[in-house]
Amino acid sequence: MPVMRWEPFRELEDLRTQLNTLFSGKQPLPQSGRETMTVADWVPAVDISETSAEYLIKAELPEIKKDDVKVTVQDGVLTIRGERKRESEEKTQKHHRMERSYGVFMRRFTLPDGVDEEKLSAEFKDGMLWLHLPKSSQAPPRAVEVEIK
Repeated sequence: MPVMRWEPFRELEDLRTQLNTLFSGKQPLPQSGRETMTVADWVPAVDISETSAEYLIKAELPEIKKDDVKVTVQDGVLTIRGERKRESEEKTQKHHRMERSYGVFMRRFTLPDGVDEEKLSAEFKDGMLWLHLPKSSQAPPRAVEVEIK
């Protein structure tokens, strides 16, 4: 039996490829709750950071117009959805490689406790979406030890 070198990153890449293939269609997922979700064509990268005053979500949305992005909050879940539209193709143009993804995208994040949902703000500039999630001024929840009898 030949000895094979274990390549964990290769296995993860293969798994990612299989999952992307599985979820690449636009078929709706089974309905759960009040909303039917559609599988996204691609997923924008995000960074999430925290200061003492707020959480900040930065999403990369290159070549997307502000009007093609929608941000909503419902039941403690922040949803970013939109669409990157493919440029109209000229019949005389020959493509050698196309690596960028186009189509519908959606990212959902459960908001942490203490976020003031009424004061969320967003700005969109140079292909970046900045979502400011201010922390509530209420006292943070504290742990209470319960005596066991």
